Amino acid sequence: MFNHQKLKCYEFALDAARKVPTLIRGWPSGYGYLEDQLKRAASSVVLNIAEGNYRYSVKERRRFFEIARASAGEVSSILDIAHAYRLVADSDYALMQNILIQIVKMLYHLR
Repeated sequence: MFNHQKLKCYEFALDAARKVPTLIRGWPSGYGYLEDQLKRAASSVVLNIAEGNYRYSVKERRRFFEIARASAGEVSSILDIAHAYRLVADSDYALMQNILIQIVKMLYHLR
């Protein structure tokens, strides 16, 4: 097991990314731009946590964790839009927002 796989925030981020295909599965055509952006942003959270974990300097680690936090915010805002368009159920929206909040809190403490 790699070190990044031991991080709780990585587990949460990967869990959120796993939920994305199910969330977008039923979306009607015409929302491909949101689907792509959501997939990219969710992937960015996971990838930046992993990459940051292997940086040697505190400054570099902090920068990757900041990018991961910003990507989590981007995922949240995409979900806000999707929820406003009624593409995401209230329960799924609340669950994802809760996971994202937890990720951001954990990343803040990893600085």
